[in-house]
Amino acid sequence: MPVAKNIVQLQQQIRSRYDDLSKRLQQVASYVLDNNNSLAFDTIAVIATQADVPPSTLIRFAKAFEFSGFNEIKQLFRRDLIEETASYTDRARLLKEHEPEQTGRGKPLHILQQFAQVNSQAMHQLATQTSQQQLEMAVDMLSKADNIYIIGLRRSFSIATYLTYALRHAECRAFLIDGLGGMFNEQLSMVGKNDLVLSISFSPYAEETVMLSKAAAKAGAQQIIITDSQISPLAAYSDVCFVVNEGKVDEFRSQSASLCLVQSLAVALAFKQENTH
Repeated sequence: MPVAKNIVQLQQQIRSRYDDLSKRLQQVASYVLDNNNSLAFDTIAVIATQADVPPSTLIRFAKAFEFSGFNEIKQLFRRDLIEETASYTDRARLLKEHEPEQTGRGKPLHILQQFAQVNSQAMHQLATQTSQQQLEMAVDMLSKADNIYIIGLRRSFSIATYLTYALRHAECRAFLIDGLGGMFNEQLSMVGKNDLVLSISFSPYAEETVMLSKAAAKAGAQQIIITDSQISPLAAYSDVCFVVNEGKVDEFRSQSASLCLVQSLAVALAFKQENTH
C-alpha cells in the first residue's frame, strides 16, 4: 500500500481498511475521518485525549498506514487546510501562527530564491521521469483529434488557458471549457469519438473536472490527463496520464513544471504538423 500523499487518499485507505483495524485503531480512524481542521494544528497530546487513546496508539495508527509517525499525518491535514484557504493573505497568516519564525522568511528575495530552487528541482524531475513514449503518444493523439477540449479549473485555469492559446497558434481547433455561466455540460456536449479532452487538476481535485472527464469517457473521446498522482481520480479516465510534482514553498505551489509540459506538447505538435505537410 503506497503512503497517502493527501487527505483524500488517506481517507480512502482508512475506510477500506477500517474493519480490519483493532478497536483502539478504529477509535483513531473515526477521529481522523471526522476532525479535519483540529488535526491540522492540535498537538498530539490533545488529539490523543480527544480520541480517548494513549499517544502511543497514534504512533501505531500512523505506522499501520506506512507513516513514520503521527506528525506526518498532521502535515497532510495542515497542507490541505492551508491550500483550501483561498486568500493568500490568510494562508500567510496561518503559516505565521503555527510555524516558528525563520530567518528571512517572507522577504521578497528569500521567496524568489526558494521558488527558483524548488522549480529547478521540479523541472529536472519532469525531464528525467517523463517517458518519450508518453510524450509521443500524447502528441500523436493531439495531431489526430478533430477538436481538442481543454479543462483546467481553479489554480489549473492559467495552464489550461495558455495551452488553448498555444494550440490555436499551432492551427488546432482548441476549445477551453471554462463553465462560463455554469454551462459546463453544454460546452462539452459536442464532444465526439474523434475528439480529445485534455484535463488538468491537482489535489484537492476540482469536482467539476472529474465530472467532465467522466462525461468525456462516456462520449468515447480520448483523454490526456495532467495531475499529481497515479491514483488521482482523473487517472482512471486517461489514455495518457502525466504525473507532475510541482515545486512548493510554504504550501504555495508553483505551476512552472506544468506550464513547461504543456508548452513542450504544443511545440512538439507544431513540429509534427510541419513535417507532415
